[in-house]
Amino acid sequence: MRVKRMVTTLAAVTAVVAGTASAATPAAHLSIVIRHQVRGCHSWSIDGGAWKAQQSAALRVGGWLTVANNDVMPHQLVKTSGPAVKIETLKTPMAGMGLRGTFGPSMMAHMGATVKITFAHAGVYRFTTKAGEDYMPGMKTIGEDNVLRLTVTVR
Repeated sequence: MRVKRMVTTLAAVTAVVAGTASAATPAAHLSIVIRHQVRGCHSWSIDGGAWKAQQSAALRVGGWLTVANNDVMPHQLVKTSGPAVKIETLKTPMAGMGLRGTFGPSMMAHMGATVKITFAHAGVYRFTTKAGEDYMPGMKTIGEDNVLRLTVTVR
């Protein structure tokens, strides 16, 4: 009976340690999608997780994340704090589905536009977006528009 209890306890401790180790290991890359929704106007999801206005993520040094704008309005990604990052445009889809003109790499001016952010240094980074006007007139929402916020911890 004593051996069985020790084996059960050892298995439980091993599971907790393994779960803690995997949770503590930051990702090499993540994907974020911004979407339109009726309540709060927009939200974002990390790797298919919950849709929320405020998100947190952990990346390893040298890691990156992509942000795809599937909302009905343009979004400009704004870094509000943290070390320097590299932001590049990956996808600027069809003309006529957003703003016209030339934009910097942090502007997701079209539905489907995607940017990549690379993190070369350890630190805590904070981002938000500046949303523009709807591409399509008549889009109804309920309540205040969400302010999208993202905290990325790089280690």
